[in-house]
Amino acid sequence: MDAHATTTGTEAPASGGFPPFKTETFPSQIFWLAVTFAFLFVVMWRIVVPRVGGTIEARKARKEGDLAMAEKHRQDAEAASSAYEQALSAARARAHGMAEDNRKKLMAEVDKAKADADAQAQAELAKAEARIASVREQSKTHVANAARDAAVAIVARLTGDSVSPSEAEAAIAAARR
Repeated sequence: MDAHATTTGTEAPASGGFPPFKTETFPSQIFWLAVTFAFLFVVMWRIVVPRVGGTIEARKARKEGDLAMAEKHRQDAEAASSAYEQALSAARARAHGMAEDNRKKLMAEVDKAKADADAQAQAELAKAEARIASVREQSKTHVANAARDAAVAIVARLTGDSVSPSEAEAAIAAARR
């Protein structure tokens, strides 16, 4: 009987379980829910909503101002375009008359200038080709010298032997063939 008495005690089970589901804490939970909701509602109503509303109004006003300015610029552009078209048509009429007169005079001058320019271009081209040939020959000499010096340095570095520049030139010439 002692064993049975110890297992069937009248003591209440130890408090356990999920705290939000405990019925004895419902009133305090509801109170703090109401306080938190009221606080967040006041913060949103007094601080956040006016700021967001102000930002939206500022953007709307700026957009409307930009649209009005764009419309004004469009009207100005259309007025300038029509004035330009009128001036352009008048200028075309005058230019067409003067162009016929000047065309004949200019053709003779153009032909003469073209012939002079062609002759001068041919002379400059010949000079440039001579300079290019000279530079090409100098470059070949410089490249050959650089290859010779590099070959001497490479052989000295890799093998430790010294090679004369004339031997390096001969080896380079053999490698080219």
